[in-house]
Amino acid sequence: MDDLLNILKEVGQAAVGLFTFPYFYIAIALVWWHTRHTVTLQRRLYHVRLYGAMRLTLTRTASGLAVGIVLSVVGLGAGAVLNGETLMFVWIAMAVLALFRFRYVCLAYAAGALGLLQSGVEWAGIEAAQGSAVAEALRMLLAIDVPALLFIAGVLHIAEGFLVRLQRGTIAIPLFLQGKRGKPMGAYAIAGVWPIPLLWLVPSSSGGFTLPWAPLFGGDAAAWSFLAFPVLIGFSDRTATNWPERKAGMSGNLLMLYGVIIALLAVCAVYWSPLVAIASAAAFLLHEGLLWISRIGEAGKDPLYSQDGTGVKVLAVLPGTPAAELGLQAGEVIKKVNGAVVRNKMDLHAALQLQSAYCKLEVVNREGHVKFLQRARYEGEHYQLGLIPAPDDDIEFVASPRSASIWQGLREAGARRLRNSPTMRQQEARREAELAAAEQAAASQAAAEALAEAERKKAEEEVGLPPRAAHVRMKS
Repeated sequence: MDDLLNILKEVGQAAVGLFTFPYFYIAIALVWWHTRHTVTLQRRLYHVRLYGAMRLTLTRTASGLAVGIVLSVVGLGAGAVLNGETLMFVWIAMAVLALFRFRYVCLAYAAGALGLLQSGVEWAGIEAAQGSAVAEALRMLLAIDVPALLFIAGVLHIAEGFLVRLQRGTIAIPLFLQGKRGKPMGAYAIAGVWPIPLLWLVPSSSGGFTLPWAPLFGGDAAAWSFLAFPVLIGFSDRTATNWPERKAGMSGNLLMLYGVIIALLAVCAVYWSPLVAIASAAAFLLHEGLLWISRIGEAGKDPLYSQDGTGVKVLAVLPGTPAAELGLQAGEVIKKVNGAVVRNKMDLHAALQLQSAYCKLEVVNREGHVKFLQRARYEGEHYQLGLIPAPDDDIEFVASPRSASIWQGLREAGARRLRNSPTMRQQEARREAELAAAEQAAASQAAAEALAEAERKKAEEEVGLPPRAAHVRMKS
């Protein structure tokens, strides 16, 4: 009983420290910034938003708290030799990796890089003069509990995959993209960020409590305490050839499978040290494999969200709108509205005005079957039923490509103006008109000067003087 009370006391003190210091709130602020950035991008592209930034922030913070509690319970059986030196090396590894690719800012990549570096130093037998800075750095590097770091990275990816699956309805955001031939097309961004507060069991050099069990990592420690720290986990991917809920489900499953593999390799590395290098390489290579699988799944397929002139392709449906109540889904095609054939947004708007009290729709669903929908219309409802049609040639902005730089991603909320957009065409027409007006003014001025010169010559001829002499006498 005393041991349990000591553990609960340490848990309470660590939790108070977590929520007293600003780190967790900084993580929440970053989540809010990410959701706000997403909402701004939606307004830039199609002038409405699916969900508010505050709602998404609260939902993801609450789910992050729940997941943090579960992972902290897992940490009671795992433990880890975590200290300030280890965390410093992790941050340095992330900073160095970010110089190569920004997406390398991930615990799995950092732990994998440190594991490979540690194994390389041990294999090469590198040493440095005692008391030197290099020797101290090597000592701290070799003291890092790489299997524990890999285990934490694995369980965090399991949690990430679970959250992607759980919240796939709110993390799938419709986008306008520019296709390979320059024609706009619709797509979905599957992206989310969650703050995870962790209370992890770590060896204690002073005070702490004893455990009736031996944790997996650092099990020979005599006393233990809790290290409280927040972790941000996030996921981002795009799809133009899959249904958003299916893409999110597949991505979540792959993330959980990756996390299980890395966590199991980390546990096995505790009992057989050569596996540390293998687990570290796997953390890197398998994570890259997830990206490769996603890109292969998108390659060679026709986009699902492009207008072809045979109807109005639905890209997304706003929650709580008539379209949502009618059961319309992304990828379906509206063929007729109130008996009128519709081929584009203008036809859709005109057909809806034929009947102000109700609407009847003929829709081709994802499987190619025709279904008929109808519903009464009420005053104040969305003028377009709450639909976001797939983009056509009249859109102004598209989302920046995934290969864009950080600055391009932040500028205009990650949107960029199309060169053939209506605004660009108006600006080009205005510039052409201004250029034509300037050319016309220059021509008029040249004509006036020529006329003045002709009149001057005529006047000189009338007085009987040579043109040059007359010119000299007039000057004198």
